[in-house]
Amino acid sequence: MTSPTPAKRSFTDRFDGEKIVLGLAAPVLAVLLSVVICSTLLAISGKDPFDAWDVMIRYGTASDGQVLTLNRATVYYIAGCAAAFGFRMNLFNIGVEGQYRLGVLFAAFVGSQVDLPAILQIPLLLVTAMVVGGLWASIAGLLKVYRGVSEVISTIMLNAIATAVVGLLLIPGRFAPSKSANANAIQTEPISQSSHFFSIETAGGTLWGFIFVAVLIGVVFQFTLTRTRFGFDLRATGRSESAAKASGVNVRRMVITSMAVSGALAGLIGIPELLQSSFYFGQSIQLNLGFIGISVALLGRNSPIGIAFSALLFAFLDVAGTQLPLQGDYPQEIVQVMQGTIVICVVVAYELVRRYGLKRQQQKVGAELAAQAAAAANKEVAA
Repeated sequence: MTSPTPAKRSFTDRFDGEKIVLGLAAPVLAVLLSVVICSTLLAISGKDPFDAWDVMIRYGTASDGQVLTLNRATVYYIAGCAAAFGFRMNLFNIGVEGQYRLGVLFAAFVGSQVDLPAILQIPLLLVTAMVVGGLWASIAGLLKVYRGVSEVISTIMLNAIATAVVGLLLIPGRFAPSKSANANAIQTEPISQSSHFFSIETAGGTLWGFIFVAVLIGVVFQFTLTRTRFGFDLRATGRSESAAKASGVNVRRMVITSMAVSGALAGLIGIPELLQSSFYFGQSIQLNLGFIGISVALLGRNSPIGIAFSALLFAFLDVAGTQLPLQGDYPQEIVQVMQGTIVICVVVAYELVRRYGLKRQQQKVGAELAAQAAAAANKEVAA
């Protein structure tokens, strides 16, 4: 007699509404707390907070503001994915900043020296940036595996070294041309025309085509984490190295590989601006993108979908915040204050939600045990 096959769980059975609500509660609570704090600061300084939010929302929802937000979010999304990949392995890659600077520097130099057809030129620059960023990040992985050096300390120090390396290479006669029309502006030569990435002209301005590459990065990121053996080993090692080692995972190799992949993604952070806006690497390069990526990853809970919403929020604040000094004499620094308070509130909100979720699990387990005990008692009475 064959045993009956277990019935498949329906979609409603697998759909855990409470779990989804708890997952969304932390970032939403963090943003709301940040809005309240910043509104209070504006009111204390004698400014109308409601008028400030109105200025930001009106510009941020306009067509030109939307295009600028999407372009900025493209960069922030890649930065967030770079930081999140390390976080999923329980590795704190604080060196995203240095990895992205070196990656874009070498990509700009190669783009200015090599002129291949676009179908070959653009992948060459992408690979160059990823290889440089990955190699630089792998130094921290090797130090952690073979010398026990914390990746937090090593990556912070590698950031400082990367800044020095950029200053060493970006001088006339090396990565910068020997003769420049403006001696005060030290930069690489412009990349070749074939290096320019396609863009989309809209009513609100030029939308960078690199947004599709960012989407592809997110899809591959999610697929790797949830549908591959490497992703399973990554998550298992991040939760418990001893358990992963007992199951046959090569923890040392996973640490080095994860740092290298995180650095490779970091190398792509500056590529959208290089291929679609500035077309060279110079002293005007945007700084702190790596640290913004860490904030974006934290708010997005290291999930590709969550990082997308987080990147849009940070990009919206940056773009819309530029209008505050122009339309109401508001301090533009309120945007940095809001971004900083979001990060702080994220830590607090996640801990509150974690404790509430743990309490709910304990209540459910207690209720189930009580129900089982009551059922057993009823059986004994009936017998």
